Amino acid sequence: MSEENSITLEKFISTKDITILQAMQKIDVNTRSILYIVEDDGVLVASISDGDIRRWILKSGDVNDNVMMAAYKTPRFLYENEADKCNFLMNSAHITSIPILDKENKIVNIIFRDKSKADYIEAADLALSDTPIIIMAGGKGTRLYPYTKILPKPLIPVGDIPILERIMNRFHEYGARKFYLTVNYKKEMIKSYFAEQKVPYEIEYVEEDKPLGTAGSIRLIQEKFERPVIVTNCDILIDADYDSIIRHHIASENGITIVSSLKNFPIPYGVLDAEKEGLVTAIREKPHLSYFVNTGMYVVNPACFNMIPPDVMYHMTDLADDLMKSGGRVGMYPISEMSFLDMGEFQEMKRMEDRISEVL
Repeated sequence: MSEENSITLEKFISTKDITILQAMQKIDVNTRSILYIVEDDGVLVASISDGDIRRWILKSGDVNDNVMMAAYKTPRFLYENEADKCNFLMNSAHITSIPILDKENKIVNIIFRDKSKADYIEAADLALSDTPIIIMAGGKGTRLYPYTKILPKPLIPVGDIPILERIMNRFHEYGARKFYLTVNYKKEMIKSYFAEQKVPYEIEYVEEDKPLGTAGSIRLIQEKFERPVIVTNCDILIDADYDSIIRHHIASENGITIVSSLKNFPIPYGVLDAEKEGLVTAIREKPHLSYFVNTGMYVVNPACFNMIPPDVMYHMTDLADDLMKSGGRVGMYPISEMSFLDMGEFQEMKRMEDRISEVL
């Protein structure tokens, strides 16, 4: 195995002494949604995907548990003399990679499926064809001032394309055909921009006369929806399988599903664990705290919209709180930290541009 190939493989391989959180971080870096787990001597023992991690989290699993708690312990593989079977196996099994092993069961290569040559059409192509998409684009974008003194936040470019257009294009890749844009601040600029574009989807504008919050303007939509609706902010991109999000929402029988992202916050000090009378029981040097945060993307059952009070400031978080208080189900769909791209603040815009250039 060449030195260059060895360096490349390191991105997709880890020993089994890491945590699930560390596996998530490695998967974020390699951008291929997979990590292969090996013994200390390099023998393949398991694989873990972002889907495996998500299922573990949804079972209330701790991301600080050992990676083997969530890993798939019978991963598919081929030996070097079988490498010509890779495309057939990946397409027939609907998987995106195959590790190639030597006679000692050590990984010497990893073959990734070329989507352009797949033998089947992915369900994602039409997954959102009948799903309404509501994008909340009426805010002033005060965190991005002074940019938003000139442009409304939805038209601020990420690379050479406005963030709002990128969001709609991403949904359109999954078949979305109808968008509702709730607009207020500099709404004529938004409408003028899209009037000049030849976008392959329909846009209906929902115009606020006054700020109504991230949910209040939804009451202004005249159409009565008959299936779950996606509601999202206009300053985020979610690099995830939208088909999987919808299917999880329906299977979980949630009223609202919040797409959540794991955020890690390093503590730059040694942290003391103590009992009564100040007895120190442990010292943890510069630990990381992990929390699931609200990304600003939701899947909502149409009946929930009836709970939104008319003509008052009301946010999506208010709707989720009220649904929980009434006994309804509010669930989450977890994604990794790097799958949540937020341009709401200046320091995040460069990270969003870098990530878009890699995977979107």
